[in-house]
Amino acid sequence: MNKDQLVAIRRDLHKIPELGFQEYKTQAYLLQIIKNMKRSNIEITKWETGLFVLVQGKNPKKTIGYRTDIDGLPIKEETDLSFQSEHDGQMHACGHDLHMTIALGALDEISANPIDDNVLFIFQPAEEGPGGAEPMLASEKFQQWKVDNIFALHIAPELPVGTVSSRAGILFANTSELFLDFTGKGGHAAYPHLSKDMIVTASSFVTQLQQIISRKVDPLDSGVITIGKMTAGTVQNIIAETARLEGTIRTLQPETMSTIKRELENMIKGFEIAHDCTIKVDYGAMYYQVNNHRICVDKFVEAVQKKGIQYREANAAMTGEDFGYFLKEIPGFMFWLGVDSPYGLHHSKLNPNEDAIEIGIRAVTTTMKEI
Repeated sequence: MNKDQLVAIRRDLHKIPELGFQEYKTQAYLLQIIKNMKRSNIEITKWETGLFVLVQGKNPKKTIGYRTDIDGLPIKEETDLSFQSEHDGQMHACGHDLHMTIALGALDEISANPIDDNVLFIFQPAEEGPGGAEPMLASEKFQQWKVDNIFALHIAPELPVGTVSSRAGILFANTSELFLDFTGKGGHAAYPHLSKDMIVTASSFVTQLQQIISRKVDPLDSGVITIGKMTAGTVQNIIAETARLEGTIRTLQPETMSTIKRELENMIKGFEIAHDCTIKVDYGAMYYQVNNHRICVDKFVEAVQKKGIQYREANAAMTGEDFGYFLKEIPGFMFWLGVDSPYGLHHSKLNPNEDAIEIGIRAVTTTMKEI
């Protein structure tokens, strides 16, 4: 595929973002592109709204896995691009359109010029939620291939085009969604003693929540609890019977996640007694840490530098990625790909530099030959 074809594919995909496990148009488009390659060494298997695509090697001794994510986000696009999202309220605001294009470009090159080993391309749905990696990893079909190494990339708006970045060890954190529903007793604003005010209760809960981080987590460890949304009440003179908090928990160690949740649940019990209410907690989607294997990262660095791609050592981040479930079971790594955008990930105006597509393909195919 040449650059014009790759750009056209990226723009087609950008128009049709779909949420997790709803990627029907995306799956159909990917199938069309792959089938048009007309290569006898390609085997395609559907899984939910995703795909497994196996490229047979010339003299396989192992199977290399490469994962790309395919879902969009529930964000209204504000780029004013000629190819902006045709799905109102949905957008590829995390770069998965570029991710897929790079995977297709690498698939085209590797199937046209096979390496010795087999390569399994994994087009994974629902990375943004509710989480497609864990069930895809556990699927009977995936288990049949016995992948020996696996890797993936993610765009980095803050890095220049031509630069990649990674690190051995923790790259992304353990993450968990957090939803808390408070139920008390509503009433008239003039008679607070006859009600159980859930705005007061939830507000107090938010402020005390941070004591879990400051007093229950080792200060040499890292943990974050953020409440990003609070919903309560109906009108100004009625005491709220219910309240809802929505947030996220992030840690660099799995054990710290367990500690935070245990302390959170103890705090809930205390608040239920003190405020005479009920509190239900739901952890939603939970992602395992992205823990890169040193040997794989070292091979990646050596491979990309030979191809003239700049490498920077990355810092660990509190961002989450469900690719961590693959790395929990299979040696591998994830890396950042510079796309030079003034807008960050999940921003409604994100528009990555399309020159990064060819750099990404070069980094991926080179790594497949060396890992």
